[in-house]
Parts: sequence; structure tokens; C-alpha cells
Amino acid sequence: MERVDLIKQMLELDRDWSYAMRVAEKPGSLRNLARFFAHSGDSWFWGLGLLILWEAGNTIWQQWAVYVLFWISMLAVLVIALKFSIRRKRPEGEWGAIYRNTDPHSFPSGHAARAFLIAVLATFLGPTWLATLLWVWAPLVSLARVSMGVHYVSDVLAGAIFGVLVALTSWQLSVPIFAQINHMLVQVFGIVLW
Repeated sequence: MERVDLIKQMLELDRDWSYAMRVAEKPGSLRNLARFFAHSGDSWFWGLGLLILWEAGNTIWQQWAVYVLFWISMLAVLVIALKFSIRRKRPEGEWGAIYRNTDPHSFPSGHAARAFLIAVLATFLGPTWLATLLWVWAPLVSLARVSMGVHYVSDVLAGAIFGVLVALTSWQLSVPIFAQINHMLVQVFGIVLW
């Protein structure tokens, strides 16, 4: 019985902190800034941007784009599987109808996981200035998701931790995976990733 009470108290505290951080219903510059950062972690935005980077960039940026896009895609599958297994309902609210309608579950935060995965991969891939910028950006995306009322604090903490762990694991797997993919693409289609 004590364990259940402790979990209940933790969830209530999580809810209270999350609602205290909300600015979604408060017009003004803080809400606009939070909305900007909340959307800046959207998967469509990163997918489109990375495809443009691959098309327009040199070999280094093409490799960057392929690594990050591939691992964002793998992370999305893992996060969706977790969300639909855990099935924690998003906080009540008006903002973020697209998220609420297409993905009604909040734990873990896919935006936080994606933002921290990108920051970790940028640390390995470089350049340093970009990695630094992304390490500042990742927590801002996470906080904005809570501020705009589409996640609880625990959702973004779990998402951030999950994103870091997936990035660290994926980095170890990247060289053999991409060597195999590149070899296959050259053999079958005559296409080189970078």
C-alpha cells in the first residue's frame, strides 16, 4: 500500500509542477517563445531539413544528415512503441491539437527524445559549435513541451534520458550499419550515401 501511495504522490507532484510551468493559455512573448521551441523539435521539420542538407551539402554534411535522419527514424519507432504500451494520457489543454489528435499519449516525450538524440549525435559528428548550440536547444524544446501543456515534466525527463541512451547505443552501431547500407545501395542502385 505504501508503494502505491508513493507513486500516486509522485504523479500528483509531477502534475502540479507541469501545470505551474504552463504558459499555453497566457498570451505574450513567453508563450510565443515556448511555442517556437515546442515546434522546433517536430519530426517533419527535421526530416525535411536533413533531406535538404543531404541534397545540398558536401560529404561531411551528407554523412551528418544520413546518420541523424536514420537514428531519428529508429527512435520514433521505439518511442511510439513505448507510448502505446504505457498509454499515459496527455495533460488537458487546448494548444497542440495536432499532437493530441495524432498521438494522444505523452510518455515518453518524442520531442525531448529526438532533441537530445540530435544533440548527442552532433557531439560525435561535429562541428563543435553546432553540438553546443544543440545542447542549449534540446532542454529548451523539452521545457517548451511542458510549458505548452502537451507533456508532463516526467515525460520530457524520460524522453531526454531515452534519447541520450539511444544515441549512445546508435553511435556504436552506426559504422557497421552504414557500411552495409552503403554497400547494398552501391550494388543494387549505384547510389552512394556520401
